[in-house]
Amino acid sequence: MIRQPGDRDFQLWKEKKSTDTRAERRSDYWLSQMQVEPSKSIMEIGCGSGIKAYTLARKSGMNVLATDIDPEYIEEAKRDFQLPNLRFMVVDSTELDRTKEGSFDYIVGNGILHHLYHHIDDAFANMLRILKNNGKIIFIEPNIYNPFVHLIFSYPYWRKKAHLDPDEMAFSKSFVTKKLIKAGYKNVKVEYKDFLLPGIPDFLIQPSILIGNVLEKIPLIKNVSQSIFISAVKK
Repeated sequence: MIRQPGDRDFQLWKEKKSTDTRAERRSDYWLSQMQVEPSKSIMEIGCGSGIKAYTLARKSGMNVLATDIDPEYIEEAKRDFQLPNLRFMVVDSTELDRTKEGSFDYIVGNGILHHLYHHIDDAFANMLRILKNNGKIIFIEPNIYNPFVHLIFSYPYWRKKAHLDPDEMAFSKSFVTKKLIKAGYKNVKVEYKDFLLPGIPDFLIQPSILIGNVLEKIPLIKNVSQSIFISAVKK
């Protein structure tokens, strides 16, 4: 089985206010890509501590199933985040084929697909199967063109420091776009976004967000943002 460490393993920092701010901003991005209706359902893959799933459920009113391969994360999340429309469950993302066909309107994840780099074709196919018609995937992944990300993923010393598994590898906009089209998705959208690093001092959070909003609009510079934001729809 492939580990899905959720929020805390691909880190060289301690959890701080910036980490929570970043998590909420990413949950807000997911919501911005959805048609928010209480009757709709969401699966989060690799929910980690559960904070993003909680934010989704609280802000949207939609039914959220948050999953992770690590039982300790799931037990922690069940203890810390409780809402009537939020469930946590231990699920291995490489075994999504066991999930009922046409079950979810949305499948989301943060820093998960790069764990499945060598199995990405199967992962996209399985997600496509369990989405409802016109369902949508929305993922946020490390951008291999970002200097910090490139350093961590490309050199053994830093891979070890970041606790990366052997199969993990960040990828580019062009890589994931080709894979999604090959898998049969439509309305594929991949953007370079986000310059807010977790772990920075509190007083730098808002300046980082404001500066990042400007940099995301500048060609070439935006290509070295920390992340790629991915969405695609089931045909």
